[in-house]
Amino acid sequence: MKKSILSIALLAGTAMTAAPALAQQAGDITLGFGLHQVAPKSNNGTLAGGEVNIGDSTRPTFTAEYFVRDNIGIELLAALPFKHTVNISGMGDVGTVKHLPPVISLQYHFPTSSNFTPFVGAGLNYTAFFSEKATGALAGSTLSLDDSWGLALHAGVDYKISEHGALRADIRWIDINSDVTQNGTKIGKVEIDPVVVGFAYVYKF
Repeated sequence: MKKSILSIALLAGTAMTAAPALAQQAGDITLGFGLHQVAPKSNNGTLAGGEVNIGDSTRPTFTAEYFVRDNIGIELLAALPFKHTVNISGMGDVGTVKHLPPVISLQYHFPTSSNFTPFVGAGLNYTAFFSEKATGALAGSTLSLDDSWGLALHAGVDYKISEHGALRADIRWIDINSDVTQNGTKIGKVEIDPVVVGFAYVYKF
């Protein structure tokens, strides 16, 4: 994970040293198709008196971005459902949960004269949890996670490979927190706050 973050940062830094040139024009639309890993932070809180750790998950992702000004776009992120294992210290794996984390962001694409175009963005995330399933020590009970609203940050770099196509490497941080109930009784709160790293193919219309 650290190597992926460092690689993206180095690519963005290299591209930003190039001389200015127009990267994206107002009215452009891009669609992205990729694969991303959601990696929750370590130590995700306490449930039923034990430390919680939530596992990683990798799924296909999709983006659509509309440029409202030259180099400034509004992007929507979507994905197939991510599935995570929930582990409580002393109990082992106690359940699984799926979620969808759509994000809408305002992004700035730095103009360069090279094939590299770095960008940064910030926006709002809504995470919907569903298909919660209790296993192991909690088998037979009903688990539920509340949906979450939070800030999302985004950075990455596009490498142009054709007139309309580019390869993208990017990283996001998303603020995701959720109250957890077991059989209708609150047993704690999880702070997921994942880093999302991946690659995509982006097509410009």
